Amino acid sequence: MDQSKQEKEYGYELFPERNTGPKKEKSFVKSLFTSQFKCEVMLKLAMETSPYAKLLLSAMNSSGCKVIRDRHFACEDCDGSVSGGFDVASSQIVLCQNNIHQQSHMNRVVTHELIHAFDHCRAHVDWFNNLRHLACSEVRAANLSGDCSFSSEVSRFNFGMKQHHQECVRDRALRSILAVRKISAEEARKIVDEVFDSCSNDHAPFGRIPHGSKDAEFAYRDHESRDRYNANL
Repeated sequence: MDQSKQEKEYGYELFPERNTGPKKEKSFVKSLFTSQFKCEVMLKLAMETSPYAKLLLSAMNSSGCKVIRDRHFACEDCDGSVSGGFDVASSQIVLCQNNIHQQSHMNRVVTHELIHAFDHCRAHVDWFNNLRHLACSEVRAANLSGDCSFSSEVSRFNFGMKQHHQECVRDRALRSILAVRKISAEEARKIVDEVFDSCSNDHAPFGRIPHGSKDAEFAYRDHESRDRYNANL
């Protein structure tokens, strides 16, 4: 595929460092004061302490898709409208170091993108040619990552209404699709509606919608217990 066409149609223009050459090496002292260093520290903390991330990493490992931090994550400068992305071509999660400034935000972005990576691992997802596949993964990521948790919504000054969680998931899935595909809002909304019920009820690997860290911690413990049980069969 022509590179310029790929960038325009699939959102690669939002991640300009994806198309540049090797980065220049910085001295150790200088690297301590960069946004990349801060990003990498927050990533390490997310992978080690976030129950959402730990569950997804464990589930991917169980599915034969072990995640290696230095290989499968990259901290880069991005367009101001995005916080992260899953680069299917390289099986790499991009974390936008210029847009992620708090650990809680990093935890959500890592979780969101790991859900895409998990879907890529467990299913034959046609990211580029099947918009229903893309929409399904976006619905799942918004539903399960904490993007639409009560605390996240309050921080955006979005307060509850009936079925607020579902509406938040729809809205965030819609915006994610429009960010990376050149289609109309009406077409994107129709696709999200078509897959919403089945994909919002797919809670793998959590087994439930984790509405907060405690829910995610319980889900992680359940997952680890199942793994230990299955290993002893």
